[in-house]
Amino acid sequence: MKSYDWIVVGGGITGAALSYELVKKGFAVLLLEKYSTLKSATRYSYAGLPYWSATTNLTNQLFQEGKQRHHYLSEELEIDTQFRELDLLLTITPEDDPEKIATNFSQCNTVPRFISVEEACEMEPLLNKEAIAGALSVSQGHVSPEAITLGYSQAFTRLGGQIEIAKVSGLVKTGNSTHSYPERITGVYTTNKTYHAANIVICAGGISRHFLKSAGIPTRIYFTHAEMLETPPVELKLNTTVLTAVEKRLNCEAATSTVEFEQMWDEPGHEFVPFSLDPGAIQFKNGSIRIGQISRVLTDPHAKVDPVKSETAMRVEIGKVLPALENLPATWNHCLIAYSADNLPLIGAIPNLEGIHIFSGFSSPFTLVPPLAKRFANYVAGEHDEIIQQLSPSRFINNG
Repeated sequence: MKSYDWIVVGGGITGAALSYELVKKGFAVLLLEKYSTLKSATRYSYAGLPYWSATTNLTNQLFQEGKQRHHYLSEELEIDTQFRELDLLLTITPEDDPEKIATNFSQCNTVPRFISVEEACEMEPLLNKEAIAGALSVSQGHVSPEAITLGYSQAFTRLGGQIEIAKVSGLVKTGNSTHSYPERITGVYTTNKTYHAANIVICAGGISRHFLKSAGIPTRIYFTHAEMLETPPVELKLNTTVLTAVEKRLNCEAATSTVEFEQMWDEPGHEFVPFSLDPGAIQFKNGSIRIGQISRVLTDPHAKVDPVKSETAMRVEIGKVLPALENLPATWNHCLIAYSADNLPLIGAIPNLEGIHIFSGFSSPFTLVPPLAKRFANYVAGEHDEIIQQLSPSRFINNG
């Protein structure tokens, strides 16, 4: 029976990038992914690279490393990741105070420039000038989530990594916490097979909490139910990426990741706050447009939502800002998005249990995953890394 150094659970951007970096360090790696085609949060992401938005020394360092990494990833992975720079417009509603909104961004590494309604409409002619009181303008990067994830996966297999399409149903546990030898995770169960490894790392995004909890492993990672619309390639052209300057989703995440809610998170049926709707749109190189986004904080990862009501709500809101997009043919999509209590990812060994790690909870995965996957692989290969240590799940135990 073959045993691996690492089993990576989840084949989205996090799992694909981490598998590639681990196999580059010489580890025997198995990547397990439930679906044969890309789905979930990676598939439905805007895939923006907001280097400008860093507000601390830590995030600025990682965002700059991410920016540098993207400049040569296409060559390294032997695929066109479609990396490019785009103008971003953060629209301000007439109900909001532009000066106050602009102040909220004053701590960013690159402070967005406030522009008038006229300037915003010159940059993006599809904007409805009656729906905004101005905008903030800044440049940010963008990639194709499908292309970059495929690139990582193909590069991983070229280096000898193994990918299996299988649903992971549980963790193999040995030892006993009540005896002298510690509990340890030594493998995973899938629907048809058991795989063994020295280390397991969970890269399952929004389902990570539910999966680990089902194995009796608590961790402070959470998830929103995100909904968006995707058009087929259209002739209509967006000159910019348009998002809202006041992102309500972030307030929902901050309010629902506190210690007070921790127990309730493991009980299905709770909705802590009303859903948020942040109207925005980005056009990809192939001409398709992704429009969104609704975020719901529902504790049941399998909760059902009404796609018809959601689609109607998103169309109405985007129609106010970008009227030409309101009635475009589009498909409704739903996924889970992971987040943490401090807006930083959880990376490293899960406390009090050997052999199990997590690599999830990225607020900006396409920016942060490339540099942190490389750092994590170097770290587990023996290289000291204070940043990886700072992002350990144990920080929430230490801080209460």
